[in-house]
Amino acid sequence: MIEYSIQTNKPQEFIDITDIVQKEIKKSGVEEGLVVIAVPHTTAGITINENADPDVIHDILDSLNNVFPVSGNYRHVEGNSHAHIKASLMGSSCSVIIEGGKLNLGIWQGIYFCEFDGPRNRKINIQIIKG
Repeated sequence: MIEYSIQTNKPQEFIDITDIVQKEIKKSGVEEGLVVIAVPHTTAGITINENADPDVIHDILDSLNNVFPVSGNYRHVEGNSHAHIKASLMGSSCSVIIEGGKLNLGIWQGIYFCEFDGPRNRKINIQIIKG
């Protein structure tokens, strides 16, 4: 397993980590298999979505904030319940097929680290499995 550190800079942001994952696959030498990307945090997540138009990410964050605003009638005393909810919806991991030494993503797809309670020092875990 590879542990990778990420510094987030905003309270909420999506960081495209596709190139990070692809570089680790190349270093591994695996041509066919699977890569699992996991986030060991309860207020951050991981997702795959369009990486060609930054307005998509803006729209996702805006929609999440409309449904789960930062300030709400939450009971969690730390004041970051919205972040826990958003992280649960995004999920804590994703898997992508490796084909020909490359991520088998759609033409517009990218892998995003999703920060909902930043800025913070975060980690992602990458596990490359040879097929």
